[in-house]
Amino acid sequence: MQKKIIALAIAGLASTAAFAQTNVTIYGVADATFDSIKTTGNVAGVSIEPRHNRISTNSSLIGFKGSEDLGNGLKAVFQFEGSVGFDGGAAFGGSNRDSYVGVAGGFGTVVAGNLTGPTRAFGAAVDVNAGATGISANSGIIGKFGGFLEGVTTDAGGNLTGFTGAQTAIGRSATAASPFDTRWKNTIAYISPTMAGFTVIGAYVANENKTGNINTYGYDVGAKYAAGPVLVGLSYNKAMVNNDVAAAGLTDITAADLRLVASFDAGVVKINGLAERVKVTATGISETQKVYGLGAIVPVGKGKVTGQYYVARDISGTVFGTDTGAKLWSVGYEHSLSKRTILKANYARLSNDNQAGYQFGVNSGAAATGETSSGFQFGVRHSF
Repeated sequence: MQKKIIALAIAGLASTAAFAQTNVTIYGVADATFDSIKTTGNVAGVSIEPRHNRISTNSSLIGFKGSEDLGNGLKAVFQFEGSVGFDGGAAFGGSNRDSYVGVAGGFGTVVAGNLTGPTRAFGAAVDVNAGATGISANSGIIGKFGGFLEGVTTDAGGNLTGFTGAQTAIGRSATAASPFDTRWKNTIAYISPTMAGFTVIGAYVANENKTGNINTYGYDVGAKYAAGPVLVGLSYNKAMVNNDVAAAGLTDITAADLRLVASFDAGVVKINGLAERVKVTATGISETQKVYGLGAIVPVGKGKVTGQYYVARDISGTVFGTDTGAKLWSVGYEHSLSKRTILKANYARLSNDNQAGYQFGVNSGAAATGETSSGFQFGVRHSF
């Protein structure tokens, strides 16, 4: 999988004095692309914004991971992972990626920290792009509920206080992946041992918000089967904001994502698939949207050709109605210069229906409701 469930490399960071007892690895990804993006309106061929060019960092990172043998079959596991930027003045973004500490043994692994849950990990696992990043990533369309459910709102301590999105009912942010495809803060998770290819994962997002009557929490559970060329994953992610007075007067807002993914590697081609149902409920509303996607990876010499197509159906319910879907398709090529360095080029197009406001999941295209974002990117990705 391109992104490990709850970043579960047995990981850690230690002082120089502890190196003799602790295995520590420094790792990272340097991924920079030149992007050229165009946005057009509802009328074919009418340009809303001029084509704009940029350099994008594409989820570049640096991390420290390791473990300490505690004896009796137990290990301490820990990881610190932060973002890295090539396109601005700040090179390091801090430990805002998967960072945790925990223990592992025959019972499985328990960790606490800032974590990727199974729903996000499964979505990334069936994305055809290296690192599941860039303008062609499937995070542009999965989990977003018409483009109205993108990201979450937090307080100064990083605690969940609400959802951005869902029209004026739940606010809106146009530059993030869905709340199901972001990392969860204040989270504790359990990962079972793998038995006959099966792994079970469960995560609980704790409430630390003490402001007013807001009580926020969530959970993310999943099961994965991986053996040889086959991968199947099923997850359910639910996040709740009770008595959320900040969300246009609505209370007891709930967003849930039931996601199924599968892939099969036949050697000459690898086929990926995803199906999900997103449901949002609040005072007086209950709305549902379904998303489907297919992708393929074809090895060609020292590289591979990639392509995927995703469609979000109209939202069904009493509030949002028709023309709330979208389509995302992309094609690309990745050429291996070595085991750790690739050159890559992609083209992606994200078309909104008249009442939908989807954005590229990584490096937004700045499209408004009903508009279409398209663009190409090329660059280099190095892992160490």
